[in-house]
Amino acid sequence: MALKITVIGTGYLGATHAAAMAELGFEVLGLDVVPEKIEMLQRGEVPMYEPGLEDLLRRHVAGIEGSSGRLRFTMDFAEAGAFGDVHFVCVNTPQRHGEYAADMSYVNSAIASLAPHLTGPALVVGKSTVPVGTADRLAAYLAEHAPGGADVELAWNPEFLREGFAVDDTLHPDRIVVGVRGGQAEKLLREVYATPLSEGTPFVVTDFPTAELVKTSANSFLATKISFINAMAEVCEAAGGDVAKLAEAIGYDDRIGRKFLRAGIGFGGGCLPKDIRAFMARAGELGADQALTFLREIDSINMRQRGRMVELAREALGGGPFLGKRVAVLGATFKPDSDDVRDSPALNVAGQIHLQGGQVTVYDPKGMDNARRVFPTLGYAETAEDAVRGAEIVLHLTEWREFRELDPEKLGQVAARRVLLDGRNALDPEPWRAAGWTYRGMGRPAA
Repeated sequence: MALKITVIGTGYLGATHAAAMAELGFEVLGLDVVPEKIEMLQRGEVPMYEPGLEDLLRRHVAGIEGSSGRLRFTMDFAEAGAFGDVHFVCVNTPQRHGEYAADMSYVNSAIASLAPHLTGPALVVGKSTVPVGTADRLAAYLAEHAPGGADVELAWNPEFLREGFAVDDTLHPDRIVVGVRGGQAEKLLREVYATPLSEGTPFVVTDFPTAELVKTSANSFLATKISFINAMAEVCEAAGGDVAKLAEAIGYDDRIGRKFLRAGIGFGGGCLPKDIRAFMARAGELGADQALTFLREIDSINMRQRGRMVELAREALGGGPFLGKRVAVLGATFKPDSDDVRDSPALNVAGQIHLQGGQVTVYDPKGMDNARRVFPTLGYAETAEDAVRGAEIVLHLTEWREFRELDPEKLGQVAARRVLLDGRNALDPEPWRAAGWTYRGMGRPAA
């Protein structure tokens, strides 16, 4: 008999996972406790921008004409418990307010709500990013509270989604990691992921702690690469070097690689910042805090880049206060191909300049609505050209393809001054300089 799958939590991770499981041929029931989310998903709409996700969803949501009907949604844990053979827990683990540690309340609530309805054999699979030791604790909870007893197993299967590529990362992952205690859990997960495994995706079987550490370790390594090259950018500025050429040169070394070596205003989003902070907090609880002290400097370098961009803008405007200065900001999201503005360096820089008296106008291809909710007092424009109109300086802060394709001459005709700061080192300086712009990248020579 074919496995039936539930997905607990239908945010970014859960909605993507539910739609992908339906695409792989499973009957899927998605569960959330927020009525508005469920209503949107039942219409085949997603509450966030993620390329390809809405199309994938509409191919499978029951009630939509032409769909497979394999994907339904509910708010009833009893229905989910009765329906599913495998239950994926995909709820959020944000940073705890006022602390570095992860807020585990959503995970704990999901498990507590599901457990009483697991009356027979079932596999509960955690996908959320959690502090190491969580799986052991939740396995003990299920053993005590699930009526199915020993027939209810737990596994941990961390997600490695990149915003903007989440659909492909779910359907064609570069690796699948599962933390299990028994062979039945591994067998079921091999069945769930049979299609990507048949395509050659590596399947790594570990214990619980290792599976939990994989995601935070990976994010910590990526954050380290980003902050390393940003630290080198600071040295290049002091020494008159070019960090873009430096990154190119060291990137040819296959032990280092080219990815994540573009200097700029640093990382943000809902994963890297909170994950490395939660990792530090958990290491401290385990008495291993000395092992991760380097992550404090990684975080510090990252945050310093935002302030550095503000100061570069001040210098480019003559070194005085921002009061009354017109500033155009291209980009609000923390990365392109997303509408996510959580801990966005771009929006942070825009906000800092605004709070210091600058007249800031922001344009982003997908993140405008979310940006307005976070910073309603900033100015917003409908196009890049409108944002730049009358500006004395332009800050390029999110590397959308649309911005790389801008016409420097045309943009220069509406700007008050042709001054561009490239906070992502993603634009080609030559056409901008040829059009009369003063171009400055972080960690790169002024000319």
